[in-house]
Amino acid sequence: MNILITGAAGFIGSHLSKYFVDQGHFVLGLDNLCTGRLKNLDDLKNNSLFQFENIDVSKPLPESIAGLKKWDWVMHFASPASPPKYFAIPIETMLVNAEGTRHLLDLCRKIGAKFFYSSTSEVYGDPLVHPQPESYWGNVNPIGVRSIYDEAKRYAEAMIYSYHREFKVDVRVIRIFNTYGPKMDPEDGRVVTNLMFQALKGEPMTIYGDGKQTRSFQYVSDLVDGIDRLMKSDHCYPVNLGNPSEFTILEFAELVKKIIPTQSELVFQDLPQDDPKQRKPVIALAHKLLGWEPRVSLEAGLRKTLEYFKFHEA
Repeated sequence: MNILITGAAGFIGSHLSKYFVDQGHFVLGLDNLCTGRLKNLDDLKNNSLFQFENIDVSKPLPESIAGLKKWDWVMHFASPASPPKYFAIPIETMLVNAEGTRHLLDLCRKIGAKFFYSSTSEVYGDPLVHPQPESYWGNVNPIGVRSIYDEAKRYAEAMIYSYHREFKVDVRVIRIFNTYGPKMDPEDGRVVTNLMFQALKGEPMTIYGDGKQTRSFQYVSDLVDGIDRLMKSDHCYPVNLGNPSEFTILEFAELVKKIIPTQSELVFQDLPQDDPKQRKPVIALAHKLLGWEPRVSLEAGLRKTLEYFKFHEA
C-alpha cells in the first residue's frame, strides 16, 4: 500500500511509519516539527520506502501530494498531545485538528483514499461515566484551558462523520487512551516522562492533586497492533484503544520507583484545571470487532521504555 501519515516525526506517528515500512508499504511522512522530532525517524533515513516532507497540514496541501502516489490511506496523527505542548501553541493545536482534518478529508474525497484519524480519550473530558465506552458523549468544559485540545478533537470527529455521510469518505477513528513507550519526547510534560526522568535524575517526583486520580497506560506496540487491525476491518465508527488496567498516580509513581531505584521523594502540587479524575477505557468493542486486547503489562512496558530513556535524557 501507499500510506500518507501526518505527525510522522511524533511519538506515535514515527512508530506507525516504521511499522508500515517494515511490512513493505510506502510511507510519506508529513510533519511541521512544531512538536515532532526528526531523530524519531533516524531508523528510516535511508529507506527507499519512506519519504519525509516538512509540511503543515493546517494550510492547503501542495497539489503535488495528490499525484505523488495512488494513496490507499491518509492517516492524520498530527497534533500536540500533552498539555504543556498544546498550552504553548493553542491556536495551532486547534487548526491542525480542524483545518488540517478538512484538508486531508478533501484529499481523500478527491482521490478515493481511506481516512484514519487519531482522536483521544480527552473527548470524554472529566468523565461522569466510568469506565468510558464509545457511546459516552463526555463531560467537557468547552471554554476551559484544556478545550483547545478536547474540543478540537471533538470538532474533528464531527467533521469526519459529516464527510462520511455527505461524500461517502471511508473513515476509521480511534480514541487513544494514555500511551507510552520509546520515542516519547522527554520534555512532553506527561506523567510517564515526568516521573521517570525525575526518578532517573534523583529529583523530587511531582504528583498533582492527591495522586488518587486514575489513569490507564497502554504500551505503544499494543496501540499500533490495534490500528493495524482496525484498518483491516470495515468498521467506520470510533473505537477505544487503551489498556483497561487502572492505576492511581500514586500507584504509578511507586511502580516507577520500583524499576528505577531512586531516593526521590514525592512532592505534591495543585491539580491543574479540568484535569480528569478518572480515565479507563471500555475495550469490549475492540475485542469483539478486532480480536484486540493489550498484551504488554505496565511494568514490562516501563522497563522497555526505561532502556530508551537511559540514552535519551531530557
